[in-house]
Amino acid sequence: MGVCPQRPRCVNGGAYNRRPVSTPADFPSIVHRFPCQVHWGDCDPAGIIFYPTYFRWIDAASWALFESVGYAPQWMRREHLAMPLVSAECQFLAPAVHGDRCEVRSRITRFGGKSFIVEHDIVRADETPLAKAKETRVWGRHVGGPGTPMKGETIPEEVKARFRAPSSSR
Repeated sequence: MGVCPQRPRCVNGGAYNRRPVSTPADFPSIVHRFPCQVHWGDCDPAGIIFYPTYFRWIDAASWALFESVGYAPQWMRREHLAMPLVSAECQFLAPAVHGDRCEVRSRITRFGGKSFIVEHDIVRADETPLAKAKETRVWGRHVGGPGTPMKGETIPEEVKARFRAPSSSR
């Protein structure tokens, strides 16, 4: 087994197959706030949030983030654009219970050539961190229109510009 290339930041001794601790965002993104609430159907028999609820919330929060900068799902569909999910992970920090009002705070942390990463912090109304999540998505276009095969495309600079947070030095 090899050694983790980023040994000082690795978890549990740094074995190659261990995940490094996340690094600070390298893209200065706006942060979108998506309100949500834990409903009865979101809970498991123990009365706490059932984990798929977080994945439903982060997916909705990603779409709301894009809509907030002018990329509504309807517009993307008309333009044959898509942002399919290729990876998702969630770290559960504290339980939420029926009735809790929560917020998903989403931001782009990296733009690659054809893919990007959206990170989410899920907090209760009292600011208690409930979960941290990360999605990797691809920017693509349906070659022959919606429902046809999709091909990844280079993410345009205009897309990136819409997510860039205003500089504090202005």
